[in-house]
Amino acid sequence: MVSALEHYSYCPRQFALIHVEQSYDENIFTLRGSADHERVDEGYSTASPDIRVESSLPIWSERLGLIGKADIVEFHGDTPYPIEYKHGPRKMGVHAEMQLCAQAMCLEEMFGCCVPKGSVYHCSSHHRREVVFSEELRTRAESMLVTMRAVLESGDVPEPVNDARCTNCSLIDLCLPQAVGKRRRLSHIGKALFEANEEE
Repeated sequence: MVSALEHYSYCPRQFALIHVEQSYDENIFTLRGSADHERVDEGYSTASPDIRVESSLPIWSERLGLIGKADIVEFHGDTPYPIEYKHGPRKMGVHAEMQLCAQAMCLEEMFGCCVPKGSVYHCSSHHRREVVFSEELRTRAESMLVTMRAVLESGDVPEPVNDARCTNCSLIDLCLPQAVGKRRRLSHIGKALFEANEEE
């Protein structure tokens, strides 16, 4: 799924819990995000002399092996302009950029044209932030897809990060970052004590 790029960019363990172990849970933040998406998820089309708008547009790429839906795609003439809706603050946009870039590459393959830019729409601030799909961003997205597929094929779940990202994550009770992190620290301490005793 195209949306998996944001999951992996934010936290590889979150990605693996969702897409390898098929584990998911809701919290206030995911519920708010779902509420923000209700309108675009209905699927609608509008048109004016300059812009045609499609919501919840199915997208795919055979080259990248991706499928998904774009929240909004504006067609400026024949050029698609994807817009991804996000509930969180603007600082979270870096992860959404990966997802948006993947959407652009899908649209390029589907419509046979260049998609140079799109936007992340932050619902909380009603602010649209434009993203240019540079070669660097495209390369990062494609490289991330390779890594994600390796995780899916191996079935391995990465260690928890146990940092500020965990606080608002809906999977915190499934991930148990503090417990796993504490176990890892105790293992390191035990190993260090064992090595110190051997030296004596």
